[in-house]
Amino acid sequence: MTMQQLDPPLPVHVLDKGAGYAFAVIDYGQEHNLIWVTAITETGEIWCAPNPRVRMQANWTMGRAAPPAITGREHGACPGASEAIGAEAASKPN
Repeated sequence: MTMQQLDPPLPVHVLDKGAGYAFAVIDYGQEHNLIWVTAITETGEIWCAPNPRVRMQANWTMGRAAPPAITGREHGACPGASEAIGAEAASKPN
């Protein structure tokens, strides 16, 4: 396992939790998703979110639009996301 502090923190959106800043990444190895340690802006909660649940925030200067999964949806809820994650988890031999 390795843990990397992000300096500066990255502005991200955690699906079903909201916008925040990722300040660390945990890597458990090749059989696992990266884990983004994120402070959620609205609630102040700290969440460890798996890679499939994390999206970069929009950045007009960089030409990056908001991802379709979070555009116009309250707190980033993404219909069908749990099925996609379940299918991905089923394919990994963890």
